[in-house]
Amino acid sequence: MWWIKNVHLVDPAQGISGIRDILVKDGLVREVSEDIPANRAQEILGADSPEEIGLVDGQGKYLFPGLVDVHVHLREPGFEDKEDIASGSRAAVRGGFTSIMAMANTSPVVDHRALAEFVLRQGQRAGKARVYTAAAVTKGLRGEELVEMMDLKEGGVSAFSDDGKGIQSAEMMRLALEYAKLTGLPVVAHCEDESLAAGGAIRKSETSARLGFKGIPAGSESVMVVRDVILAGETGGKLHIAHVSTKESVEAIRTGKARGLDITAEVNPYHLIFTCEDVTLTDTSYKVNPPLPSKEDQEALWQGILDGTIDMLATDHAPHTREEKARPFGEAPFGINGLETALAAVWQAFVAKGILSVEKLIELWSLNPARRFGWEAGTLKPGHPADMVLFDPERREVIDPAGMESRSVNTPYLGREMRGLPEMTWVAGKLVMKDRRVI
Repeated sequence: MWWIKNVHLVDPAQGISGIRDILVKDGLVREVSEDIPANRAQEILGADSPEEIGLVDGQGKYLFPGLVDVHVHLREPGFEDKEDIASGSRAAVRGGFTSIMAMANTSPVVDHRALAEFVLRQGQRAGKARVYTAAAVTKGLRGEELVEMMDLKEGGVSAFSDDGKGIQSAEMMRLALEYAKLTGLPVVAHCEDESLAAGGAIRKSETSARLGFKGIPAGSESVMVVRDVILAGETGGKLHIAHVSTKESVEAIRTGKARGLDITAEVNPYHLIFTCEDVTLTDTSYKVNPPLPSKEDQEALWQGILDGTIDMLATDHAPHTREEKARPFGEAPFGINGLETALAAVWQAFVAKGILSVEKLIELWSLNPARRFGWEAGTLKPGHPADMVLFDPERREVIDPAGMESRSVNTPYLGREMRGLPEMTWVAGKLVMKDRRVI
């Protein structure tokens, strides 16, 4: 049982942003109130003495619902040299994430029930973050034949996604939305036209020309977003657009929402922080797909966040080995390792500077994703699971591979000092991270 006192609670679902006390027992939030007296706390928690209660003084710190990341590559099964479910789950809680959804592009692909159930069991065994999983849309991610969607839903999946590849056939995408609608689950779309993007390394721009890389045009994403929005309208299916990165994509999603379509969208925090101009010839930690945007596209992403077109943040945590990322830029794999650094990066770049409010941050990274995917998370209302994060806005840390829980360290923040970090993380009322160390 826990009593967190004098903490700045941020919970948009309750309309709370202010100093509160919070009581936790048996994995659930029991009371949220201002200045709970000791005798009242003891009574609510059923403690025989104050010593039985774990007391945390949160003065000067924030408490918010655990972050929810709907786009994570845990690499298990098949690529455990990069990451596995246990290490990814530990990285998540260290970074302030208590619920994460694994993508299906593993080896073998999560395209049938037994594998989906395996991923969920491994998450439970890890005992840290709550691990959910998406299943593939098509068998083997080949874009040719739909998976058994209803059977996979009964096996516990939360969505369908061929993430890592775009579904090139419009007819296959239409069928996917139509059949997924019968399950009530969303299709998570990786929007990339391979005929336009093939062989590219970074966003097609002056930078790509200067560095001598083949560029990936913004249209390779946007034409697929427009297509999928139209298909969502025709089928009435649930569509979630992954890692939006272009102005035209934002405009298409905005138009679809104005028509009342069941569409949500996410943005990767690194697309808000960096642009294609930050890419250098040798630092492959900036190689990500979709590629880092132009400044104009980045401004459109921000406008999409502010007007509600973009619903949530998602890390697209994509761990790779040192050897893979040490290859020449054009040969290195796409992806940034994000679970342990994303919150600190966004806090430092935007919240600390007053660009993004902490209330909006929690709405984007906890409440909205939990609601979209139907998870019991995103709020600390009494009676709800005590998945929560104590955050110290003044805490500083230099990002050091030796202190990371992930098996991979492909992040542009290595060696940089971050200010504003999660200090404690609870999942179902159990303390799983304390003082930056996973328990």
